[in-house]
Amino acid sequence: MLRDEDRIYTNLYGYEDFRLEAARKRGDWDGTKDILARGRDTIIEQVKESGMRGRGGAGFSTGLKWSFMPKKVDGPVYLVINADEGEPGTCKDREILRHDPHKLIEGCLIAGFAIGATACYIYIRGEFYNEASNVQVAIDEAYAAGLIGKNACGSGYDYDIYLHKGAGAYICGEETALIESIEGKKGQPRNKPPFPANAGLYSRPTTVNNVESIAGVPTILRRGPAWFAGIGRPKNVGTKLFCISGHVNKPCNVEEEMGIPLKELIERHAGGVRGGWDNLLAIIPGGSSVPVMPKSICDTVLMDFDSLREVGSGLGTAAVIVMDKSTDIVRAIARLSKFYMHESCGQCTPCREGTGWLARVMDRMVRGQARLEEIDMLQDVTKQIEGRTICALGDAAAWPVQGLIRHFRPEMERRIADYRQSIAAE
Repeated sequence: MLRDEDRIYTNLYGYEDFRLEAARKRGDWDGTKDILARGRDTIIEQVKESGMRGRGGAGFSTGLKWSFMPKKVDGPVYLVINADEGEPGTCKDREILRHDPHKLIEGCLIAGFAIGATACYIYIRGEFYNEASNVQVAIDEAYAAGLIGKNACGSGYDYDIYLHKGAGAYICGEETALIESIEGKKGQPRNKPPFPANAGLYSRPTTVNNVESIAGVPTILRRGPAWFAGIGRPKNVGTKLFCISGHVNKPCNVEEEMGIPLKELIERHAGGVRGGWDNLLAIIPGGSSVPVMPKSICDTVLMDFDSLREVGSGLGTAAVIVMDKSTDIVRAIARLSKFYMHESCGQCTPCREGTGWLARVMDRMVRGQARLEEIDMLQDVTKQIEGRTICALGDAAAWPVQGLIRHFRPEMERRIADYRQSIAAE
């Protein structure tokens, strides 16, 4: 269990004020000038040494991503914060935005300095009204206190931060679609290369990072990379925010050690599965886009990037969606298929046509109005979508269906048999 003194997000539940005075009492903005004085290369190297992997879903090394930015550039360079958080089941970033915004603002300053940025844009989901209000208050306070803006923190570094509200499209959680949206265009992913580090926002060098990734950086640099690297398992280190929802007794957000057993996470923090652990049917461990896991895997799996990949799923955003035996698992996955059909931007043919096809077939599967051979056809279509689109939305639509077929095929076959039997009886 993570020790209280190792928690980064000490106001996760909003028991204290979010404003600057209270944030400083919690340790924010402490010695920020001295951190910047270490220099760009040292900061990037220390973030690398910490083992921090991006908390937005992909799990790519944060420090390595920063190192891709060019060292000497004429003209603007940008840091963009992805605060869109549209993944179903995910509600971690909004708690940072609402209750601990100064951690994010300080992280934006340090990260921006490290990559040589001239400005930062925080792209926030438009529905997050209260969160946006609190972040704007924090930005205004930081400007008034000289923490950002001209000569930020007395460091000689000029740095501006802007809040940009999105308009509710899930696809804008993809970094290049997010950039397109900030530029006033339709939110559609760009072909890569060029990558944002070479040509991102306004065709300038840009790094896009998740809220949780950036908000944790100041604490890591204050306490040292070895402290963060000492939590969790090798290559899966540090603390992580987990969102636990669904059929548990106490749905919650909690900061825990990376690599905690899934069963322990649910029983310790969420009051256990409704009706007891033996009443568990399945869990989606990382937001709706990762494959579902049956109870047999949930009994022992660890909550980190590599452990979940080894069992055919993923940590994703660490949004744990728990389903007990009252769940209609086929209907649940069909509902996700409908979501991805709706949120596809329509740019890529495999996704535009494939997500609609998946949703329609899954709708028939719910009722059992399908042929047995269509299950294999369904699997084959997901493979034709996966990896064949500009962004990962095609993968996100395919993986839940793949997980369903992998672990719950007998339930799909039973429905088809029952439907045929009912037709024959008539």
